[in-house]
Amino acid sequence: QVQLVESGGGSVQAGGSLRLSCAASGYAYSRYDMAWFRQVPGKGREGVAALNMNGFAYYADFVKGRFTISQDNVKNTLILQMNSLKPEDTAMYYCAAERENRGLPILLAYNYRFWGQGTQVTVSS
Repeated sequence: QVQLVESGGGSVQAGGSLRLSCAASGYAYSRYDMAWFRQVPGKGREGVAALNMNGFAYYADFVKGRFTISQDNVKNTLILQMNSLKPEDTAMYYCAAERENRGLPILLAYNYRFWGQGTQVTVSS
């Protein structure tokens, strides 16, 4: 049974930082692409950052230079370090694993098989 559990969300002021974690269990974690997505009410999930199975990172343009995705293979944990947060970063953040069609863009939500329950990030101005 594959499980992804996010943590680290919360409320911060603009310019602050948060560190999100996604603890993975039930499969060989490092063998799959993994990603972070976010969603606000009434909109679809948008890709934030991804790490492919070779360790190469991809970022959405709106987070480049502010967010960093990484992994702790010992702890089977995917991490998203978020700095210089803006009010528009407010969303529910989700961890996803196993990109089913690796020929499609890596930050495409519907292409991921496994999802966590999400963690809320709120940034106030």
